[in-house]
Amino acid sequence: MNKEELNKLAARYGMKGSHFHADNRGFIIVTRQGIEHIQHQLNIDVRLEAFLPWSSPEEGRYVVQCFARRPMPYGGELTVQTFGEVSKTNNRNAYPVAMAEKRALSRAVLKLAGLYKEGVYGEDEMETQTTDK
Repeated sequence: MNKEELNKLAARYGMKGSHFHADNRGFIIVTRQGIEHIQHQLNIDVRLEAFLPWSSPEEGRYVVQCFARRPMPYGGELTVQTFGEVSKTNNRNAYPVAMAEKRALSRAVLKLAGLYKEGVYGEDEMETQTTDK
């Protein structure tokens, strides 16, 4: 994403510099504050809950499921169901459930905003991000 595209992204959602930054691997990273800003701008409603079938505290694996919906300007809504997960191999945070929740929210908001297709990712999932995406 070049500087002009970055400026368009900022204008589209009323974002400021602290909401995102360009990563040297070629994509944009939206900060936690930016995710919540986009969520508010698009009036995205979310419901988060532990997803016990895939979670295993004994193994250090936690999964949070997110159901989210975005009302559309001319009626109807977009919905998404996604997950945030952490394990000992992809998380160094001392609060794994909170990190799983952050990842789930970030993924839901970015999906409903259509930003993944533009090479935009949330900072909460950067430990799992690779350059081949």
